[in-house]
Amino acid sequence: MKLSFHGAAGEVTGSCYLLETERARVLVDFGLYQGGPISEVRNRHLPPVDFASLDAVLLTHAHIDHSGRLPLLPRAEYRRPVYCTPATTDLCGIMLRDAAHLQEHDAERYGRKRQRRGKSAVAPLYTRADVEALLPSFVGVPYGEEREVAPGVRARFHDAGHILGSAIVELAVEERPHRKTLVFSGDLGNPETPILRDPAVLHEADVLVLESTYGDRNHRPQPETIEELAAIVQRAHHPAGKVLIPAFAVGRSQELIYHLGGLQREGRLDAAVYVDSPMAIATTELYRRHRESFDEEARELIDRGTMPLDFPSLHFSRTPEESRALNGVGDGTVIISASGMCTGGRILHHLKHNVWRPEVDVVIVGFQARGTPGRALVDGAKHIKVMGESLAVRAQVHTLGGFSAHAGQRQLVDWARNFSARKPRLFLTHGEPVARDALRAMLHEQLHMEAECPRRGQTVQL
Repeated sequence: MKLSFHGAAGEVTGSCYLLETERARVLVDFGLYQGGPISEVRNRHLPPVDFASLDAVLLTHAHIDHSGRLPLLPRAEYRRPVYCTPATTDLCGIMLRDAAHLQEHDAERYGRKRQRRGKSAVAPLYTRADVEALLPSFVGVPYGEEREVAPGVRARFHDAGHILGSAIVELAVEERPHRKTLVFSGDLGNPETPILRDPAVLHEADVLVLESTYGDRNHRPQPETIEELAAIVQRAHHPAGKVLIPAFAVGRSQELIYHLGGLQREGRLDAAVYVDSPMAIATTELYRRHRESFDEEARELIDRGTMPLDFPSLHFSRTPEESRALNGVGDGTVIISASGMCTGGRILHHLKHNVWRPEVDVVIVGFQARGTPGRALVDGAKHIKVMGESLAVRAQVHTLGGFSAHAGQRQLVDWARNFSARKPRLFLTHGEPVARDALRAMLHEQLHMEAECPRRGQTVQL
């Protein structure tokens, strides 16, 4: 029995793990690398996996850094199921179609530039046809239901509390005479995040693969973060004021809608709020349909007749024309737009028209990978490159860490504490080197658990 790490090992994106036994081969996640041209090149070089011989693919959740290379599977002759929760199945229908559209659009735009220089055009990483070929492979498995996914491998999904449908994957693996339990945390949610339930608590594992995205820091308490957001939107309420929030379409956008609705109900938000992302709009509507995943606070709001993801001044910009009309708005208008790391989507157009304006506020509310425009803004860049143009950064840039949908260091340690009696073999992934080294030290100091930090391409015997 062996486990190979083909992504998110020493970095945050590109999640991909391969479990092999004498009888079974199971892939957990197959995500895109994100963070600039180098990542785009890496996405085109598949890991050394015989995809045609896989028995199953398991998906922790729909975020593109976990699901974004799945549309490559049909071309690689994979013909077996992709197992995930029903909500993740629904979300992937939205997100992967959108990802394919962006791949096609970017390839066409980049190809035109190459052709003007006398070079050949480029093909997209995958197309919408590839996504449509993949989607019938999805099999939704509810939380808590055990399912045999490969010979000697039974899988169970537990709520990870990260985004709608996100899961901790528990595998019971029999390789006679041995039986081992493997747990992949996926992305663990921040217990302070509204709408969704907290991450499920597990205790039994022989092998634990734990994320470490924020392994080196604790998030600011959410009430303080909400107060800071309220102060920003109130200061921006003047004729030329505007608040831009680059936000992941899945999870972060819905959380922001929830909190901004709360501020309006308290009489602390006078401005209009626009969600300017077709995917965020579709995802918000999907969240509304999956109320079974809501936490107690969200259910209480519904019982009182208040919809958690709606309020009077909330508007959805569905068409390109409606999006362009936002260029002329002011009066402190809040615009939530994807993508969260400013690597694509409509937020690029809003930055192009606004990041050079000192009366504009840009609010960063999520993790920014190295090499992305969002990371440059967080790091205080004086200029950023947007759509091929270098723009001066004169807008006020704010980083609000308390809205993270990931567990912070203390929360990761507390979740791992539940396994400390079993002392599983522990691997830290899905974190940059500084973050996972810090978490490794904290796990040793507080729990006396020794963690390994695998590198990309490494295989370990279990």
